[in-house]
Amino acid sequence: MKDYGGIEICNKTTTTMNTGKSKTQKKSDKQQEKESESKRGRGRPKNLTPETMLEHFNQYVKETKANPIVVTDWVGAKAVEVRRMKERPLTMQGYEVYCFKNDIARNLGDYFSNKDGKYGDFSTICAYIKRTIADDQIGGGMAGIYNPSITQRLNNLTEKVEQTQVVHTINLAQ
Repeated sequence: MKDYGGIEICNKTTTTMNTGKSKTQKKSDKQQEKESESKRGRGRPKNLTPETMLEHFNQYVKETKANPIVVTDWVGAKAVEVRRMKERPLTMQGYEVYCFKNDIARNLGDYFSNKDGKYGDFSTICAYIKRTIADDQIGGGMAGIYNPSITQRLNNLTEKVEQTQVVHTINLAQ
């Protein structure tokens, strides 16, 4: 037996502890553990349908657009403090956080990737949500509401420059 700071490790020895509970009590404890696991958000929420996902997304859009970002700025030679409200952009991360905070779903990634083919009925709604978010970001970037450079990167709209290099060899050994 080796002692590691108060923890004893035995090789090939199993120690069990008698809790004084009967087999039926142990079974009910296991049932309670399973119930608490399901309450922690594992698995697919039973109340989330494509229709309710769309309702939640529409609510996210309303709340996001109704709560602009307040930016503090200092203007002029006297540096007068001015607060400006800027429109808050729609983002996938923002929608995922909204769903998590409101106990709608813990992980939307499975829905959007159609993990194991289990979420096919959500594909139309998920495509609509992605396109709506991209439309908001691209339109806001083009109008100068959001940073155009970040908008381009988020939506894979970066300009690609192709460079080719031609090497000519000259044989001087003739």
